[in-house]
Amino acid sequence: MSSNLDLEEQEQLDELKHFWKQYGSAITWLLIVVMGSYASWNGYQYWQRQQSTKASALFDEVERAVSAGDIAKVERSWNDMRERFPGTTFAAQSALLAAKTLQQTDKLEAAALALKWASENASDEASSQLARLRLANLQIQQKALDEALKTLSKPFTPAFAGLAADVQGDIYASQNKSAEAVKSYTQAWSQLEESNEYRRLVAAKLNALGADPALKKGVSQ
Repeated sequence: MSSNLDLEEQEQLDELKHFWKQYGSAITWLLIVVMGSYASWNGYQYWQRQQSTKASALFDEVERAVSAGDIAKVERSWNDMRERFPGTTFAAQSALLAAKTLQQTDKLEAAALALKWASENASDEASSQLARLRLANLQIQQKALDEALKTLSKPFTPAFAGLAADVQGDIYASQNKSAEAVKSYTQAWSQLEESNEYRRLVAAKLNALGADPALKKGVSQ
């Protein structure tokens, strides 16, 4: 009985040796690749966490500079963020915050640059589209109306489409293009939710141009 078991064990061992001889090298390399990928993934995740922590600390600096009204430090901190942590969500948030402060202190060119950067490089679509809306409004303030229309030319998601159409209406109104302005304002009014208070302002703009979106849509305001 013992002899039979020894023979079976020997056969199994021989089969295992044969299997390993045939596939062992491939298995070894596969394990190396898998373990290497896992180590790389862990390393990348650690790096991402480190970047996020550092970017968060720098964003705090931007906020403190804004609160203190230190415009030079706002620009310096924001530029530092853009150079060191461009792929983080804090970079886009810093751009939006810095741009708002710069615009309020009449540093319009610097504000436009921050907004343009955020519109093109923000890691999330919401920040990118918000930056485009603010940039278009700033360009209207600078009387760069054609540039503002260009800024708005790329489609917006439903959450921002109504606001974008409203800004577009403002541009056409500034150009004395009443028909185009009415069309854009009507689109804005249609795309904004009924519960949105801003919709009333859009309706007022239409009324000033002699149009009534409620009558066109067959609903009451």
